[in-house]
Amino acid sequence: MKLRTLAVLTLLLSGCSANSSLRAYDNSLEQFDGIEVNEQHQSVIAKANWHHGAVDCDNNQSAAHEVYQHDQQTFIIRQNKCLTFEAPFIYVFVGSEKILLLDTGALTDEPKHSLYQTLQQTLGREQLTRKELLVLHSHSHSDHYQGDAGFEGVENIKLVPTTASDVNRFLGFDNWPQGQKVIDLGDRAITVLATPGHQEEAITLYDHKNQWLMTGDTLYPGLIYVKDWQMYRNSIERLTTFALNNQVTAILGAHIEMKKQPSLYYPIGSTYQPDEASLDLKVQSLHQLNAQLQQHQQPTEIIFDRFIIKPMNGFQRLLSNIARWITQ
Repeated sequence: MKLRTLAVLTLLLSGCSANSSLRAYDNSLEQFDGIEVNEQHQSVIAKANWHHGAVDCDNNQSAAHEVYQHDQQTFIIRQNKCLTFEAPFIYVFVGSEKILLLDTGALTDEPKHSLYQTLQQTLGREQLTRKELLVLHSHSHSDHYQGDAGFEGVENIKLVPTTASDVNRFLGFDNWPQGQKVIDLGDRAITVLATPGHQEEAITLYDHKNQWLMTGDTLYPGLIYVKDWQMYRNSIERLTTFALNNQVTAILGAHIEMKKQPSLYYPIGSTYQPDEASLDLKVQSLHQLNAQLQQHQQPTEIIFDRFIIKPMNGFQRLLSNIARWITQ
């Protein structure tokens, strides 16, 4: 809880910034790499609305985890916004031999909040026992690994800790953040790319089956804080190159903070978001973002219709470094 409080203070304190700001017009008729960006958004997720909190969370009766089944082998889980304002999204990919879990969320492992119990109910005990469970984290901010303790003592599990050394050891990159790692789940491949910038250990996953990019907090419909501007520019450029060479049907992040109205977002700490934007972004958003970043070598706030890029100021970076030092 202390670390979570510190992380929130990191972003809330000192709202003033010396960074410049600009408005990027998503609905322009420009083309990026031959891809027109003015198409109306149509979600690939067959779920129009998620539980979005409540006016009175004290009387909220929604479950700790909301589960969406995309197909027999793909699940998206959202944590209850009344229990954690972060309400992170967690991804489950099932292969014939392994199950990959991306993030364990912001809830600690109280019995009524147990993510592992939700997995048992969703996938079945037999499948969880028979197949290896691989647990990765999109990055090492606490709202993405608080549920790790609930997997202690679980048999047939490989949980990769969030420290830089553990992440790099698992990925086996010779020159972080360059490189890719392909994970074979059994009849299903997942490619992992290093995408630091929002945070040092950030990674992005690509599901070859659904052709999805899971970008964590690197790109999602919300207010995206960027700690290292140059790292972020390079990461988005690598992702863009990857997307040009691999079909991407959707970009799926770890939160929803934007409203349906262009460029409007719910402030940090909101526990009721009745007018949320959809979870997924189109690949055109990635191309747009990359085009803007390559034009701005210095930290610049960039406002898009469906997300906002916000460089951290010096004080925020300092607090972030302190929090990272404590957890590493």
